[in-house]
Amino acid sequence: MEITKVVGDKKAYIDLLLLADEQEDMVDKYLDNGDMFVLDDTGVKAECVITNEGYGVYELKNIAVLPEHQRKGYGKNLIEFLFSQYPDCNVLFVGTGDCPSALSFYKSCGFTESHRVKNFFVDHYDHLIFEDGIQLVDMVYLKRER
Repeated sequence: MEITKVVGDKKAYIDLLLLADEQEDMVDKYLDNGDMFVLDDTGVKAECVITNEGYGVYELKNIAVLPEHQRKGYGKNLIEFLFSQYPDCNVLFVGTGDCPSALSFYKSCGFTESHRVKNFFVDHYDHLIFEDGIQLVDMVYLKRER
């Protein structure tokens, strides 16, 4: 397994990016400003995009694992890699929908709930977003502190 930084065409991974954030113009808002990493284990299995928000604060904007490779530790490996890659990271935020499976994943990675942005998915997306049969309305922010 190897994790590498994407320095070229990040859009080459758009299909994987859209698994975690299904509206391309929303991905475009952070893709150029973020660092992208891919996890390769006999082929690319996962990716993530992280942004530096300043003063030791980072935000995980996108993390996706191919569906057939989920629950194999790839997502957790990416998150741990980020903490080793950014030693100045004192707090890592991640925003997600109010979906039990996503919240459970992040909590298993050491994140705790921080705050919510009301109506985020309704106000910023041009269609209704569903995950695990649940309509996403509020953005739930979680944080992991070093």
